Amino acid sequence: MSKKKKKSFQLFLMILPFLILVIIFSYYPLYGWRYAFYDYKPPKSLANCNFVGFKWFASLVNSKTKLEQLGQVLKNTFAMSGITVGTSWLPMLFAVFLNEIRNSKFRKVIQTMTTLPNFVSWVMVYSIAFSMFNSTGMMNSLLMKMNLIQEPILFLQQSNHVWFTQWLWLTWKNLGWAAIMYVAAISNIDHEMIEAAMVDGASRMQIIRHITIPSLLPTYFVLLILSVANFLNNGMEQYYVFQNAFNKQYIQVLDLYVYNIAMGSGGYPVSVAISMLKSLVSVVLLLGVNGLSKLIRGESIL
Repeated sequence: MSKKKKKSFQLFLMILPFLILVIIFSYYPLYGWRYAFYDYKPPKSLANCNFVGFKWFASLVNSKTKLEQLGQVLKNTFAMSGITVGTSWLPMLFAVFLNEIRNSKFRKVIQTMTTLPNFVSWVMVYSIAFSMFNSTGMMNSLLMKMNLIQEPILFLQQSNHVWFTQWLWLTWKNLGWAAIMYVAAISNIDHEMIEAAMVDGASRMQIIRHITIPSLLPTYFVLLILSVANFLNNGMEQYYVFQNAFNKQYIQVLDLYVYNIAMGSGGYPVSVAISMLKSLVSVVLLLGVNGLSKLIRGESIL
């Protein structure tokens, strides 16, 4: 075996454990797609259920009620994911200004405080929101003591601006963690360029505008492409804990809709069918964004 082949084999052995993990957790679960082709009713085994072919796929378009529900769910999903993608530059900007803090101890405190919420579960986040914004919570008590309101405001029960409020909670939870990638990228910027700019009389804002941000754009575009490709997978934990009878129509995203159907009576095969369609759409989005990346940047992520 040549040295080149031996080195390639060694590199393959290094990535083999990760490939196995991807196969186990990403590809093996696709075996469950077969439930979409059966009239499955738990706790029966699949062998005791009738094969119905594409019945559940057809039911998604044959029922006007389901079409309306699916339309609203897709609207919610695209709106919330769109807001997240549209503001995906915030972690980059936060990392830039965090890097400009000269006091290293203060900078570490800020970075730690903004990163910690990422490790808090959404159940705890909702507990915080409930303590602050329920009818007897801190916010209502404060507003009533200041005589600004006469009756409590039901903040968590309102359906108005629910997309925006959910984005605020998501940003509060993930901003510091998302900025870590950009903080690492900033540390790799050639300091000789910054020193040369300072010698030429460039201000800090000019250095940020002409050196720091352009150096971060490749990282930003890669993360943006992955975010767009993952457009329909905006999770369900956040929306599950915040949903209630008043805001369910506007907070129910595709993942939560799939879960609610699966937990409903006889809805498991339909939920699997919707998940399959969602996966196919995600693949199409990934290929589309990859083609756009080739067109604009001349580089591919696949």
